[in-house]
Amino acid sequence: MLGGGGFRVPLVHSALASEDSGVETVVLHDTDPARVRAVRAVLDEASSGGGGPEIIVEDDLATALKGTDFIFSAIRVGGLRGRTLDERSALAEGVLGQETTGAGGVCYGLRTVPVALRIAEAVREHAPSAWVINFTNPAGMVTEAMSRVLGDRVIGICDSPVGLFRRVARALGVEPASAWFDYAGLNHLGWLRRVLVDGRDVLPDLLADDDALATFEEGQLFGGPWLRALGAIPNEYLYYYYFTQDAIASITEAPATRGEFLLDQQAAFYRGADEPGAAARWDQVRREREATYMAESREASGAGHRHTDDLDGGGYDKVALALMRAIAADEKTTLVLNVRNRSAIPNLDADAVVEVPCLVGRNGAHPVAAGSLGAPEAALVSSVKAVERTTIEAAISGSRSHAVKALAIHPLVGSVRAAERILARELDELAELRAALPAD
Repeated sequence: MLGGGGFRVPLVHSALASEDSGVETVVLHDTDPARVRAVRAVLDEASSGGGGPEIIVEDDLATALKGTDFIFSAIRVGGLRGRTLDERSALAEGVLGQETTGAGGVCYGLRTVPVALRIAEAVREHAPSAWVINFTNPAGMVTEAMSRVLGDRVIGICDSPVGLFRRVARALGVEPASAWFDYAGLNHLGWLRRVLVDGRDVLPDLLADDDALATFEEGQLFGGPWLRALGAIPNEYLYYYYFTQDAIASITEAPATRGEFLLDQQAAFYRGADEPGAAARWDQVRREREATYMAESREASGAGHRHTDDLDGGGYDKVALALMRAIAADEKTTLVLNVRNRSAIPNLDADAVVEVPCLVGRNGAHPVAAGSLGAPEAALVSSVKAVERTTIEAAISGSRSHAVKALAIHPLVGSVRAAERILARELDELAELRAALPAD
């Protein structure tokens, strides 16, 4: 687990520690020894009853990688301080300040892609038969960058689609396992277009029922009229595109950005994490974190509090375990993953990393043909994919002018001057970004 001191590590470890996981050893690698010690304390306390995989902490990356079957990559270059700067740099220009969407996602990607590529090169050298499961945001962009080195042996995961499917199934009164969810797009930029139950698309029934729509988060965020106009249910992150000004106003008026909230919350946790009761404190902080997820969007839309069923950690752990078991034990399954497109979405080229249902087994993840996106959706996806690729090229070349271009062409920025000022603020404050972008 790269980023082994990350806050969500205990959640994933709990899945890997289940009796049927088949995992024998978990190696934690992190550049911050204090954080990984804190996480190790939580894991030790949570598994004090015995059982579960052996836990090893390894400071050297090459040693950590050797002999591994699966590598979970969940790094945060620049830490939460970098995230808060991404948010505030954008808001200072009157544009959206968010971790993975808009200017924040571009800035996060600029400093993360070079590190992710170095990891990919190290994996190719020291663990060439391993599968990399990428948790690192911006997940689609980082997975696409790593695929240039690792090909199809890197797979990106996100819990947003599975959370959407779970909520829609609950509103429809059906078991998720009995339905086929036709979902397509990019990470944090996808649409649920059909829900097939016994061969019949039941999504139109849901879209026509305002009472049913009001029972789950996306129905509350977007509202019945807009969902009916779309004829689909968007990923929750599309709120930032469809209701941009509302989102900016809500974030601006909040006492703290999401990054600032998490920075304070997690700093308090890590300071006392190695004291008795670490596991219980971690779970309390985790539940508070989940309860406040995308709080500014729910506040702006009047969506209210999250459903209690959505407070179990989101689903990263379950998706990761299902993916790992499908490959290791050839337990064939279908999961929504971030993989190279091949021909799944005809609007995009074969190497573009997309987020679509995939058939998973011993030979990896293979995207299911999704069919063309509608014209408005295709236009937005193509625009954001161009931003992702321009960001990757800027990060690889180290070019500041290319970085400005990536920011300026994002549909949520829309100004070269704003892009220049955002990048200048980030370069002044973040050594990680200066390392990634030497002066042109």
